Amino acid sequence: MEALDRGLVAVAVEDGVLVRWRLFGTDPEGVAFDVYRDEERVTESPIVSSTNYLDPDGTIDAEYAVAPVENGAEGEQSDAVGVWAQNYLEIPLEKPADTTNADGEDVEYHANDAAPSDLTGDGSYDLVLKWSPSDAKDNAHEGHTSNVYLDGYTLEGEQLWRIDLGPNVRAGAHYTPFQAYDYDGDGIAEVAVRTSDGATDAAGTVIGDSEADHANADGRITEGPEFLTVFDGETGELLDSVDFSPPRGDVCRWGDCYGNRADRFLAGTAYLDGAHPSLVMARGYYEKTMLTAYDFRDGELEERWTFDSDEAGPAYEGQGNHSLSVADVDGDGKDEIVYGAMVVDHDGTGLYSTEWNHGDALHVGDFLPDREGLEVFQPHEWGPRGATLRDAETGEELWSEPSNEDVGRGMIADVDPNYEGAEMWASHGVGFWSSDGEHLGPELHSINFGVWWTGDRQRELLDHDWHDTYGIGKIEKWNPEAGELETLVRFEGTRSNNWTKGNPCLSGDILGDWREEVVWRTEDSSALRLYATTHETDHRMPTLMHDPQYRTAMAWQNVAYNQPPHPSFFLGEGMDTPPTPDISLVDAADD
Repeated sequence: MEALDRGLVAVAVEDGVLVRWRLFGTDPEGVAFDVYRDEERVTESPIVSSTNYLDPDGTIDAEYAVAPVENGAEGEQSDAVGVWAQNYLEIPLEKPADTTNADGEDVEYHANDAAPSDLTGDGSYDLVLKWSPSDAKDNAHEGHTSNVYLDGYTLEGEQLWRIDLGPNVRAGAHYTPFQAYDYDGDGIAEVAVRTSDGATDAAGTVIGDSEADHANADGRITEGPEFLTVFDGETGELLDSVDFSPPRGDVCRWGDCYGNRADRFLAGTAYLDGAHPSLVMARGYYEKTMLTAYDFRDGELEERWTFDSDEAGPAYEGQGNHSLSVADVDGDGKDEIVYGAMVVDHDGTGLYSTEWNHGDALHVGDFLPDREGLEVFQPHEWGPRGATLRDAETGEELWSEPSNEDVGRGMIADVDPNYEGAEMWASHGVGFWSSDGEHLGPELHSINFGVWWTGDRQRELLDHDWHDTYGIGKIEKWNPEAGELETLVRFEGTRSNNWTKGNPCLSGDILGDWREEVVWRTEDSSALRLYATTHETDHRMPTLMHDPQYRTAMAWQNVAYNQPPHPSFFLGEGMDTPPTPDISLVDAADD
């Protein structure tokens, strides 16, 4: 996994400056930290119980650094950082120019989904950002769309590159899942995405036929070549491109003949051999389903396996969600692909199918700390089960609630310390439940994302207020005594993504300690704002990004209907000490 820097962040707060930093998954158990302000140590003794420090004498003009202390000996100091004047870092963007599409519509761009990766090998996270045009379409809708762009940015706002996916990849939430991850172990991430004729890398190299236009009269693209292309994360230049698998073939095989179901794409990153990350590209989930796994080594893509529901049997048809998850569900040290109501084993064979059918939201984690293994929480679009909780390894039903409707939203998180484990809730009358099946009331109105924001171990809820044509993000916290959600933060001046889904561009443990940050776009998409918590905490644990399940979740977060990341261990009230991750770190300087 990535060799990160300390992710140091210092934010001006009412009582001084709050300084936060990473504990690595490879740090020794007893490591402590000294904090320096303007090259002078400000901690009387090394901090061992947390990875944050409130400096009451800190000012906006100060610079901070931290140094690990092991057995009384101080290690190398981190690079010094300045103080944020507010609780966000503004990252300027190079917005694509407005355009006019083939239907004569005026089109503008907005910053859409983002993914964190070290694109330069310096140990800090950069961002890969997708630009979505205003004429982007859901697969069910006709109409031409404009080009989609992928940009690489440092957190300081330096644009590293731009990739143009060209005229033959349709714009929309389900067409362009991308993965940003260090697949070849050189300490610098690669970017992988489906391309077609006319895609252009950052150096101007055109993939396929630059003159081809495969869109039909309805604006759909149901013919023409498809490629899987890997780009250099530092330069945006093409590294390798192969024919895309799973292949389109006969469009009608996927459930309709006009391209709605054939062009439902998912993507993920998984440690299929238990050691090295592989790329997984998927197609179809309403009926026919296929997944293909690739390795990227020595500059070349090589197919590892392909799963095909036609070969696996009808039990594996129609089980996928508008998202996927990656987790070691059977404890063998190798990742599986949790594909909605079914699971594909690390070797590309079907592990099991519940046959409980397709759904939208999907959550995989250790939600029940009193039982072995992981669980899967999933709402369902059709069938007798409205929402289910199951054993992730076997598919055994642990809890379900019936519904005769399309249960489109569902969330699970430890929001109430009065009940063991996580609580779960879903829309359309499913309600709010404890993990042992006690009905707690109607569903919470926030059914979207979770975020660890305050200083306790409950997860707060990340959502937006919808205003007919746009959304403004917010964080809410469940108050068990009052029995209601209370707003903690409203992200004024920003906009949510993906229409009523209300997603940020990105949310996860990007900086600082184990708490999570949130990235929103500004109203005009001239910048991103990376928001950091201003709450102190006395809880300490390694950065969640050194938990492989959480890290791969950050890679697939941008895929289709974005879902929040969950670690492989229970994080909540009464949690055990997190397990020490079995990882080795890859540093670009050592490659």
